[in-house]
Amino acid sequence: MFLVKYNETVNICFETFGCRLNKSETLDDEAKCLAKGHSIVDSHAEADMIVIRGCSVTARAQSDCEKLIAHIRAKYPAKRIFITGCLANAKKLEISDVHRSSDTPADSIPIPRRTARAYLKVQDGCSCSCAFCIVPKFRGTPVSVPFQEIMDKARRFIDAGYHEIVVTGCNLMLYSSEGHDIADLAAALASLSPDCRIRLGSVEPGARAFELVHAMAEHENICRFLHMSVQSGSDTVLKAMKRPYLAKDVDALALEATKLMPLVCLGCDLIAGFPGETNTDFMLTKGLLIRHHFANVHAFPFSERPGTLAATMMNRVLPDLRRQRAKALGDMGVECRRQFAKKFVAKNVEVVVENGNKLSGWTSEYLWLEASRIPAQFKARIMSGFSPRRKILTFKVRSAHMGTLYGEPI
Repeated sequence: MFLVKYNETVNICFETFGCRLNKSETLDDEAKCLAKGHSIVDSHAEADMIVIRGCSVTARAQSDCEKLIAHIRAKYPAKRIFITGCLANAKKLEISDVHRSSDTPADSIPIPRRTARAYLKVQDGCSCSCAFCIVPKFRGTPVSVPFQEIMDKARRFIDAGYHEIVVTGCNLMLYSSEGHDIADLAAALASLSPDCRIRLGSVEPGARAFELVHAMAEHENICRFLHMSVQSGSDTVLKAMKRPYLAKDVDALALEATKLMPLVCLGCDLIAGFPGETNTDFMLTKGLLIRHHFANVHAFPFSERPGTLAATMMNRVLPDLRRQRAKALGDMGVECRRQFAKKFVAKNVEVVVENGNKLSGWTSEYLWLEASRIPAQFKARIMSGFSPRRKILTFKVRSAHMGTLYGEPI
């Protein structure tokens, strides 16, 4: 935990780039700041100190971080800046006038309430050596948060009124503590309260992922959303990437998930234009999307990260072709999402409300729902002080458009 000066209280503004893990760490830092008497503000102008949690996973992510840092320094040269996260390690940025405080007991740190869903970090670091990935250089070797510590924090989230807990980590498949793996942890979290659902971050195909899918199927309050770190549908490319699985393993996991949970939403991360990727390799990746109707596709053009094996590889795919392939995969994902959303028309779905005024939020399947009409009795409850934010409401879906659901609370 950081402070500007001992015994000084300040206004702090947080800026966060990148993944859910980064978001979870920022929320934890916010809570620790509040415990020390500091105030959290949304505006750079109001802040005495600006904390930027950066990301260097792709060149574009790093560039966006650096642009913001340069903008803040130019506009507010007198303000103190603290840069943390992956960017700090990648660029070795030195921040002066920052001091460390003594640790604050975990049970005395307030639960952050700035989000509608709770973010629970359970693991950090990665032991894989994927050719394209710079993350292990930032995050180090795998470290798991102790099982009981996770359970205690989850209970505090539930007691604070959260109805969805998002489980985050650098590589969730590497979670291991007190004899528990990620499947055990997911089941234990789901057993804490039937009124709080558990959403899992991305997983890698393999035996542990199979166990996790079975745990999901056994607990209805584990969200029906499985996001896989796939990267490619070509075995040739996967081997060049040094990924620990083949396309058949992705197929097997997707088939098992849809067999056990027919309306599960499958998501995936994909890299287009990895060195040596041929048109045939690209077609194999497209075939994977077609076979399993992935409805939440994150497709990125390959980005050379200094210090990785892939950055030194020959047979580069031209940048324009990388972008074209990434766009094609993304467009396929958009269409799959549109078709998937249509399956919920005339069905009832449960939504954790993000926007209390508009009654909008996420379904278990990670589809965004907006209220097409708010009944008069609901408006009256809101006017009288009822806040639906963070609560689970049931909606009757009336229509779906471009992957978004529209319905009425019942």
